[in-house]
Amino acid sequence: MKMDSLLNDLKASLVVFLVALPLCLGVALASNAPLSSGIIAGIIGGVVVGFFSHSQISVSGPAAGLTVIVAGGISQLGGFQNFGLAVFLSGLMQTLFGLLRGGRIGDYFPTSVIKGMLAAIGLILIVKQLPHALGIAQGGPMTQVHTGTILISMLALAIMLTWDQLAQKGIGFFKMVPGALVAVVATLLVNLQFQLVEQEQLVTLPSDIFSGLEMPNISNLNFGVFSVALSIAVVASLETLLCIDAADKIDPEKRKTNKNRELFAQGLGNGLCGLIGGLPITAVIVRTSANVSAGAKTKLSAVFHGGWLVLCVLLIPGMLNLIPLSTLACVLLLVGYKLCKPSFFVEMSKRGWDQFIIYCVTIAAILATDLLKGIFAGFILAVILELRKPAFNCLEVVHEDNHVHFKFVKNVSFLHKAHISQLLAELPEGKGITFHGLNLVRVHVDVHELIREYHDEAKKKNKIVSFN
Repeated sequence: MKMDSLLNDLKASLVVFLVALPLCLGVALASNAPLSSGIIAGIIGGVVVGFFSHSQISVSGPAAGLTVIVAGGISQLGGFQNFGLAVFLSGLMQTLFGLLRGGRIGDYFPTSVIKGMLAAIGLILIVKQLPHALGIAQGGPMTQVHTGTILISMLALAIMLTWDQLAQKGIGFFKMVPGALVAVVATLLVNLQFQLVEQEQLVTLPSDIFSGLEMPNISNLNFGVFSVALSIAVVASLETLLCIDAADKIDPEKRKTNKNRELFAQGLGNGLCGLIGGLPITAVIVRTSANVSAGAKTKLSAVFHGGWLVLCVLLIPGMLNLIPLSTLACVLLLVGYKLCKPSFFVEMSKRGWDQFIIYCVTIAAILATDLLKGIFAGFILAVILELRKPAFNCLEVVHEDNHVHFKFVKNVSFLHKAHISQLLAELPEGKGITFHGLNLVRVHVDVHELIREYHDEAKKKNKIVSFN
């Protein structure tokens, strides 16, 4: 390995660590789980998944997208130890998904369903974290706000919003240093000086988070545990596959990740999390984007960031216990808002009335039931709407000496996306391609996006792509 590559990975790992630390604690808070479980999950996501992952730039850890399942699972199963058994089983399921080549499962879910899932998670995060940001005791009335906590929350939000605006203007320092970490440090120092927040409203981590770890009891296995495990495995796999797709697109070297290998690595990580008291993990786009922006070259950056988390909890656990919970709640409030911006509803409406309905139904179903049921409600609706249209035998592929012709002869649904994606991926490097009939038949917007992305990548490689 080249020394400059190693130095880039070390530098990037520090940036990712600074992003991950407040999120590990915040996701645990939102999940009603021990805060130490978020740190443990971050360590495993970095060191274990980072080592076994095929992706060179993605970073794994506890994800906001699983908070709904985690909080509900802990409550349903009667405690975090029983929930750990569900996490362990979900890891076995994900490992099996990888061995059975389930890495393409994400291609079969329409974008409207996935974005609906993310928007619903955002709304739930906002509703659940608002009491923490206002200093309201769990179960207490909304009128009993805590003035000092509100001041801390206002300071945290002001810092993060200002920081984001300056980062969007391209100012290097503000892009490299995460606003969430600055908000954590600033509110910690302000609270130390003015004692605005009561002791019970601060982070509480044991002096040694690795002490008192309990293995899950296999004798507690029942249908409820299996059901929660399946929910974690499916949603965590979908979120990981979506992140890997995004990571491959932003990788400066345009490397392609083996998704089956990624599911296998995630399964190993979640299996270990379940055994030693960590939250379930996925590949996470926030950490991954920070990793790429910081100049990471290989997956050593993800591994190193896990090592920094270990050093943090070993050397400065007392400092972590000075962080106001309301600051972490504000971090999650902004994460939630970024998942369900009003502009997203407008964007989905422009994709077609059917896509907007699927999007809204998925959100409503998740809010009314749970994450897994809501996802499948949206998926079933999407299938019903697609089956109302002619949708099979849509494509003819004709190979010539140095050219391939993709002829769309019937309407194309999202159900064809995985097959078309595979055909495009298997095309020999030296052959050009012509797409025929895209304006003559109905082509689902997801397939249009797939073809556009293929065209954009092909242009960078000087590959001939034409439309007829």
